[in-house]
Amino acid sequence: MKRPQLIASALAVAAPMFAGAAAAQDRPPLFPTRDVSVAYRVTETQGRPAGQPALPGMTLSWLAAAQTMRVDLAGMGWMVADHRAQRGFMVMEQMRMVMNIPMDQVAKHTGMSPTARFRRTGSATVAGHGCTVWNFEDGTDRGTACITTDGVMLRAQGSAQGQSGSMEATQVTYGTQDPARFRVPAGYQTMQMPQGMPNIPGLTGAPRR
Repeated sequence: MKRPQLIASALAVAAPMFAGAAAAQDRPPLFPTRDVSVAYRVTETQGRPAGQPALPGMTLSWLAAAQTMRVDLAGMGWMVADHRAQRGFMVMEQMRMVMNIPMDQVAKHTGMSPTARFRRTGSATVAGHGCTVWNFEDGTDRGTACITTDGVMLRAQGSAQGQSGSMEATQVTYGTQDPARFRVPAGYQTMQMPQGMPNIPGLTGAPRR
């Protein structure tokens, strides 16, 4: 799997955090309410073609006031989704290249959908933090996610289009994030996003019951 696809694949497992925008429904918070960085263990349980590498460990960092998320894949690069400015980009450090991604493509790979439905099913403790367990449904996609009251996703499982996977927080660190880490690096070459960037091998939603 190419590096940009791996980064997009990892971003997809965060889908339950962003699935839906209708505040009137009973649903988890859309964004963390304070700066936080979360390290996750990621597992693909079905749908990864033979010979393709497994997803590496992933870290999600949030600049809460700006509603901006950074995704770091161990040894691969990083990606930013700026929900307020409606822009996204992917950074390949070793190549010193930046690929701008239209926000509709970011939404596609993170599974954001205004039609998503949630249902509370219980509570749990993950990585030392309490969270509410939500069932997730969006079309044929099904899943579950455990999300804190301040909007941090601690665990998710899901399946969609014959692919399934899970992610679970191993460390949660609250604290002020450096805004510079969420900006395009100076001096990097810009490249165009490949046509027909494929859907994720991994999670595009959340867990099938």
